[in-house]
Amino acid sequence: MLIERLSHKDFSALAQLYKSTLLETVLPFWQNHSLDRECGGYFTCLDVQGNVYDTDKFIWLQNRQVWTFSMVYNRLEQRSDWLEMARHGVNFLTQHGRDLEGNWYFSLDRQGRPLIQPYNIFSDCFAAMAFSQYAQACGDSEAKEIALQAYNNVLRRQDNPKGQYNKAYPGTRPMKSLAIPMILANLTLEMDWLLTTECLDVVLNQTIHAVMEEFLDPESGLIYEHIAPDGTPIDCFEGRLLNPGHGIEAMWFMMDIGQRRQDNTLINRAIDTTLTILERGWDNEYGGIFYFLDRMGHPPQQLEWSQKLWWVHLETLVALLLGYRLTQRDDCWQWYRTVHNYAWSRFNDPDHGEWFGYLNRQGDVLLPLKGGKWKGCFHVPRALYLGWEHTQAML
Repeated sequence: MLIERLSHKDFSALAQLYKSTLLETVLPFWQNHSLDRECGGYFTCLDVQGNVYDTDKFIWLQNRQVWTFSMVYNRLEQRSDWLEMARHGVNFLTQHGRDLEGNWYFSLDRQGRPLIQPYNIFSDCFAAMAFSQYAQACGDSEAKEIALQAYNNVLRRQDNPKGQYNKAYPGTRPMKSLAIPMILANLTLEMDWLLTTECLDVVLNQTIHAVMEEFLDPESGLIYEHIAPDGTPIDCFEGRLLNPGHGIEAMWFMMDIGQRRQDNTLINRAIDTTLTILERGWDNEYGGIFYFLDRMGHPPQQLEWSQKLWWVHLETLVALLLGYRLTQRDDCWQWYRTVHNYAWSRFNDPDHGEWFGYLNRQGDVLLPLKGGKWKGCFHVPRALYLGWEHTQAML
């Protein structure tokens, strides 16, 4: 549904669009096609119609699906089928997801045997999110312990997230990555019911400082993906990298913290940064948001730089709706209209359900999949739920 067909700021129709798509299309798609009843866990490599084309199981996506069904159970309706979907993943992950030291693998085969070592902490991040949300849903004490263990793993390893699996030669070009403070901001808010007030405040303060004072460049207003340990820019491929989706997603995490703390200065700084990233990242020729850019205009090293990805546009919709909800700034609404019309007309699949993940620069479907190694049951349902929540709140 394009916004031009709505009356000006018809939040009732938008709320209905988000909620009906979530409940009638997206969640049923994963319920109908992803459950591995024989070996446990979920299939995430699903083609356009939901047929399984690969049976490997990726820990990020297994945990993200547990989080999704636990979240809708907690926040929308206590439906037994949603809780059972979450439990199905929890049982598989509890048995197979970690090594003997408690680190979460990257991927397993269908039966749950490890394929790829726990080479960074993002598997632990999503495990903490998943088991925290599941523990809230059913009061499971073991799930609570697993969530806290995974969260403490993230805190312990945040300065060296890849550990022994880091390929970089030590000392030559050290750098910090936005991904760590960015994900810690959201994860810590997710875990707030399990953390002490002191821990919550300390970690949130650290993430705000890192994102808004170190990775946010005051001159350009852009979020850098990698910086030197002292916070200065680096002139190399990684140091020049711009990831518009990451930057904008980090900004709605900052808005979320600002909302919690009633910090309007933080909220408006995050909105200003979102709009600056959009101005730089928008493809004025074909529409949509570029996947990667070089901050100095050089050719990016990522050959997929010009693709248009589902999660980038969904996180942008969330950021713009939240920004408008909190401030009623018209620039948020105008950009929201533009991104909404592009995303809903290109990624949404009304015929078979769910959203396509990968478009070429011109906006045509590049890969006819609904799930794979990186796309699962997370960004689409989370954005739909938040889109419904924000538009409903503005009625």
